[in-house]
Amino acid sequence: MGVLSALTRGLMRGADRMAEFTSKRGPRTFYKSRGARPTGVLTSSRKFIPVQAMIPEFVVPNLEGFNLKPYVSYKTPAGTEPPMTPEMMFNEVVAPQIERDIEEGVFSEENLEKYGLEKTQERKLFKLHPRNLVR
Repeated sequence: MGVLSALTRGLMRGADRMAEFTSKRGPRTFYKSRGARPTGVLTSSRKFIPVQAMIPEFVVPNLEGFNLKPYVSYKTPAGTEPPMTPEMMFNEVVAPQIERDIEEGVFSEENLEKYGLEKTQERKLFKLHPRNLVR
Protein backbone atom coordinates (compact mmCIF):
# COMPACT_ATOMS: atom_id res chain seq x y z
CA MET A 1 0.00 0.00 0.00
CA GLY A 2 1.43 3.33 -1.03
CA VAL A 3 1.76 6.42 1.10
CA LEU A 4 -0.96 8.33 -0.72
CA SER A 5 -3.45 5.49 -0.53
CA ALA A 6 -2.73 5.04 3.18
CA LEU A 7 -3.24 8.76 3.74
CA THR A 8 -6.51 8.87 1.81
CA ARG A 9 -7.69 5.75 3.59
CA GLY A 10 -6.94 7.40 6.93
CA LEU A 11 -8.72 10.59 5.97
CA MET A 12 -11.74 8.85 4.51
CA ARG A 13 -12.21 6.22 7.20
CA GLY A 14 -10.86 8.02 10.24
CA ALA A 15 -7.55 7.96 12.06
CA ASP A 16 -8.60 5.17 14.42
CA ARG A 17 -8.88 2.76 11.49
CA MET A 18 -5.46 3.38 9.98
CA ALA A 19 -3.92 0.39 11.72
CA GLU A 20 -3.66 -2.69 9.52
CA PHE A 21 -5.80 -5.73 10.16
CA THR A 22 -4.70 -8.30 12.68
CA SER A 23 -6.55 -11.38 13.82
CA LYS A 24 -8.08 -9.25 16.59
CA ARG A 25 -9.06 -6.24 14.45
CA GLY A 26 -10.19 -7.94 11.25
CA PRO A 27 -13.42 -9.79 10.46
CA ARG A 28 -14.12 -13.32 11.66
CA THR A 29 -12.66 -14.83 8.51
CA PHE A 30 -9.39 -12.86 8.64
CA TYR A 31 -6.39 -15.05 9.43
CA LYS A 32 -2.89 -13.71 8.95
CA SER A 33 -0.06 -16.21 9.27
CA ARG A 34 1.98 -16.54 12.44
CA GLY A 35 5.21 -15.18 11.00
CA ALA A 36 6.38 -18.26 9.12
CA ARG A 37 8.26 -17.62 5.90
CA PRO A 38 6.64 -18.78 2.65
CA THR A 39 8.06 -21.95 1.12
CA GLY A 40 7.70 -20.78 -2.45
CA VAL A 41 6.89 -17.83 -4.70
CA LEU A 42 3.63 -16.24 -5.76
CA THR A 43 3.41 -15.60 -9.51
CA SER A 44 1.73 -12.62 -11.14
CA SER A 45 -1.32 -14.81 -11.85
CA ARG A 46 -1.62 -15.43 -8.07
CA LYS A 47 -0.46 -19.04 -8.39
CA PHE A 48 1.78 -20.36 -5.61
CA ILE A 49 4.80 -22.36 -6.78
CA PRO A 50 6.63 -24.24 -4.01
CA VAL A 51 10.43 -24.11 -4.12
CA GLN A 52 12.15 -27.18 -2.68
CA ALA A 53 15.16 -25.17 -1.46
CA MET A 54 12.90 -22.94 0.66
CA ILE A 55 11.21 -25.82 2.48
CA PRO A 56 12.90 -26.33 5.86
CA GLU A 57 14.41 -29.75 6.46
CA PHE A 58 14.79 -30.91 10.03
CA VAL A 59 17.65 -33.33 10.59
CA VAL A 60 17.00 -35.26 13.78
CA PRO A 61 19.70 -37.56 15.12
CA ASN A 62 18.92 -41.09 16.23
CA LEU A 63 18.38 -40.81 19.99
CA GLU A 64 18.06 -44.52 20.64
CA GLY A 65 19.67 -45.36 23.97
CA PHE A 66 20.06 -41.66 24.89
CA ASN A 67 19.79 -41.31 28.68
CA LEU A 68 19.54 -37.55 29.19
CA LYS A 69 16.17 -35.87 29.59
CA PRO A 70 15.22 -32.59 27.89
CA TYR A 71 14.47 -30.80 31.16
CA VAL A 72 17.14 -29.20 33.36
CA SER A 73 15.95 -28.39 36.86
CA TYR A 74 16.43 -24.93 38.32
CA LYS A 75 17.91 -26.59 41.40
CA THR A 76 21.00 -27.73 39.52
CA PRO A 77 24.14 -25.85 40.60
CA ALA A 78 25.62 -23.25 38.28
CA GLY A 79 28.54 -24.27 36.10
CA THR A 80 32.01 -23.96 37.60
CA GLU A 81 33.94 -23.42 34.37
CA PRO A 82 34.60 -19.85 33.24
CA PRO A 83 33.04 -18.82 29.93
CA MET A 84 35.10 -19.65 26.85
CA THR A 85 36.97 -16.70 25.32
CA PRO A 86 38.43 -16.58 21.80
CA GLU A 87 41.94 -16.66 23.24
CA MET A 88 41.17 -19.80 25.29
CA MET A 89 39.65 -21.45 22.21
CA PHE A 90 42.74 -20.61 20.15
CA ASN A 91 45.05 -22.02 22.86
CA GLU A 92 43.07 -25.26 23.06
CA VAL A 93 42.33 -25.90 19.40
CA VAL A 94 44.72 -24.14 17.03
CA ALA A 95 47.89 -23.61 19.06
CA PRO A 96 48.70 -27.34 19.50
CA GLN A 97 48.37 -27.90 15.73
CA ILE A 98 50.66 -24.95 14.97
CA GLU A 99 53.23 -26.04 17.57
CA ARG A 100 53.25 -29.54 16.10
CA ASP A 101 53.75 -28.16 12.58
CA ILE A 102 56.58 -25.85 13.77
CA GLU A 103 58.37 -28.81 15.38
CA GLU A 104 57.97 -30.85 12.19
CA GLY A 105 59.11 -27.87 10.09
CA VAL A 106 55.99 -27.69 7.89
CA PHE A 107 54.46 -24.47 9.24
CA SER A 108 54.00 -21.65 6.72
CA GLU A 109 52.14 -18.38 7.15
CA GLU A 110 50.71 -18.69 3.62
CA ASN A 111 48.67 -21.78 4.57
CA LEU A 112 46.58 -20.43 7.46
CA GLU A 113 43.32 -21.93 6.10
CA LYS A 114 44.63 -25.29 7.32
CA TYR A 115 44.02 -24.09 10.89
CA GLY A 116 40.67 -22.43 10.16
CA LEU A 117 42.14 -18.93 10.08
CA GLU A 118 42.00 -16.22 7.43
CA LYS A 119 45.01 -15.28 5.33
CA THR A 120 45.22 -11.74 6.70
CA GLN A 121 45.21 -11.31 10.44
CA GLU A 122 44.83 -7.53 10.42
CA ARG A 123 42.35 -6.09 12.96
CA LYS A 124 42.02 -9.48 14.68
CA LEU A 125 42.15 -10.26 18.38
CA PHE A 126 45.76 -11.43 18.07
CA LYS A 127 48.27 -11.63 15.26
CA LEU A 128 49.44 -15.08 14.23
CA HIS A 129 53.23 -15.32 14.31
CA PRO A 130 55.28 -18.16 15.75
CA ARG A 131 56.75 -15.87 18.40
CA ASN A 132 53.25 -15.12 19.75
CA LEU A 133 52.32 -18.74 20.31
CA VAL A 134 51.93 -20.28 23.73
CA ARG A 135 55.16 -21.87 24.89
